Amino acid sequence: MTDNNNDIINNILNQLDNEKAENAKNIEKKQDEVSSPSKPANKPRVNMNEKSPAVDMPEKLDSPSQPAASQIKRRMPTHTDNTGSQAAHGQGNVHPPFPSRGVQPQQADDFPMRNTSAVTRNNTHHKKKKKKQRSRLPGVLILTVFIFAVSICLSLVIIAFGKDVLGIGKSDSTKMIIVPEGATTEDISNLLYDEGIINSPKCFQLFAKFRDDADNFLAGEHFVSPSMAYETIFKNLTSAEEEEQKEPVSITFNEGINIFEAADKLQEAGVCNANDFIYRFNASNFGFDFESELSKTPDPRRFAEARMEGYLFPDTYTFTKDMAPEQVCQKIYYNFNAKITSDDRLKKMRDLNLTLDQLITLASIVQKEAPFRDDMNHVASVFWNRLEIPDAETAGFLQSDPTSNYSKYVIKPRLAVPNKEMTDAYDTYVSKGLPPGAISNPGLEAIDAVLQKMKTDDFYFVANIYTQETHFTKTLEEHNAMVAQVEEEERIIEAEEALRKAQEEAAAEAQNEY
Repeated sequence: MTDNNNDIINNILNQLDNEKAENAKNIEKKQDEVSSPSKPANKPRVNMNEKSPAVDMPEKLDSPSQPAASQIKRRMPTHTDNTGSQAAHGQGNVHPPFPSRGVQPQQADDFPMRNTSAVTRNNTHHKKKKKKQRSRLPGVLILTVFIFAVSICLSLVIIAFGKDVLGIGKSDSTKMIIVPEGATTEDISNLLYDEGIINSPKCFQLFAKFRDDADNFLAGEHFVSPSMAYETIFKNLTSAEEEEQKEPVSITFNEGINIFEAADKLQEAGVCNANDFIYRFNASNFGFDFESELSKTPDPRRFAEARMEGYLFPDTYTFTKDMAPEQVCQKIYYNFNAKITSDDRLKKMRDLNLTLDQLITLASIVQKEAPFRDDMNHVASVFWNRLEIPDAETAGFLQSDPTSNYSKYVIKPRLAVPNKEMTDAYDTYVSKGLPPGAISNPGLEAIDAVLQKMKTDDFYFVANIYTQETHFTKTLEEHNAMVAQVEEEERIIEAEEALRKAQEEAAAEAQNEY
């Protein structure tokens, strides 16, 4: 409103200035008429060829703001006398353009000018107006940018939560979770978040408030996927699974079993295809804690088809007919993870400067060599001595028969192209140190025997296959003598067994004759 008033005032001032200039022009015109007499007498005739001293006007004004010469110098009316000469009005006498009665001719600087104070006031107002406009502009820009940024952030948050609720753009991999008895919505939301199924526990809890079956979760095993919508997850956790309607199958994997034997058992029981199971089991990457301990660059000599040999924890499992191989693998992995991460086993492993692969590989050899827990501790100590004292008689070789058998009867028949480097690496009579991978799936006792690292001076052992008794010795000479003794004991047992069978057969024949 103030700006409009100022503009009106400026227009009024300009009109006043124009009126003053017009009045000045009218006054000047009247003065010219009054100052022009009709033929003054007794004046000498002036020669028009001479320049009149009375009229000596500047040819050019110094300032462009001054009026033109035609506005200041007025040509007087002229006439021609009897002699034919051209003279000024009034006997050829040239009068000045302005009267001589104390009135001085107006100069260019004398023309009316705009009110100086008004102009100054007007200029000051416009400067303040521009300054206000400039001072407001940064604030407006900052506010606009802030609103725009907040809008973008809110949009991204809404989109992110919407995608999480609907399971859009997330992994399709199945994850097994164990729902505890009496679990609440908050417990389930945190469990799902920890397992990477959902991205926001609070959003899941808010979604649950609009459902009637909240906090009615079924305890036990459930398979869910990050790509599932919240609605599907709720139905999965609060209602009977389709898998539970299928025929259950119970399978026991004994200690020392290898991955191929386990796969055959699953296929024979109708749980899943053996090859599909082996492929998925070796792929791993289910997100369990123990998987972070696995080497990112495994030994190239490792048998790829049995890359995760040793991680199939021996136990009794309940599966269902036609179960997805991925779900079968997760049940086994879950069990292994629970066992290996309990009782500070991973801490003990690190204290011994072992990797998880090394621990499981050594435990798999101990598992195949020793049938009883006490023997496992002692057998593990022998292998520890051979590994840590390479200048002993064993020269760093583990010299384990089960490793040679695994190389010859498990790996070699499954190689499409013979690979002597690989088969030799698994044979501890040929290669020093540990083989590139496990040769069986050890139980918890074999693993704990390696972690115990029993202290002994023994480098050799031999077991009587009939009595299951293991004999330990320190030197090769003692070992050879003990081997001869065990072999003699075994021959006696075999002879006694053969005599017993012969007597039973003779008695059976005599009975038939009667």
